[in-house]
Amino acid sequence: MVEVVVRAFRAGDEGAFKALNIEWIEHYFRIEPKDIEALDNPGRILSEGAIAMAEIAGQPVGTCALIKRPEPGTWEIAKMGVAPTRRGAGIGSALMAHLMNVASELGAKRLYIETNSALAPAIHVYEKFGFRHLAEGERPISPYVRADVFMERLL
Repeated sequence: MVEVVVRAFRAGDEGAFKALNIEWIEHYFRIEPKDIEALDNPGRILSEGAIAMAEIAGQPVGTCALIKRPEPGTWEIAKMGVAPTRRGAGIGSALMAHLMNVASELGAKRLYIETNSALAPAIHVYEKFGFRHLAEGERPISPYVRADVFMERLL
């Protein structure tokens, strides 16, 4: 059994954070301006949120961000990427568990997710962690063209 270590983002992780996300976004969709803004500026995310990195034998194999939203007490789970050769091995779940603990430490009352229906394995992870699908009237306007699934979990 391969040991997955999930840890906080640190200096030097910028390239892996971006590459892991670019891979899945380009595979399924196209890069959007909001992607570049987030991926080129992890410091902005870290100023009020967090980024988790998953490693196997010291090599980055996954990442996910916790981004502060304008709604009071709300953070967004975003930019979850797992290396293609490591998908299906529970890395997304490990990242989610880690960030849910961090969200509680930050005082989050609500977690929010925007995703796409083509990403069924990710949606399954979110549902497993108690996220519910939002009805059309409950959703904020998304900056992402690809977003067609919106979810939340109260903490």
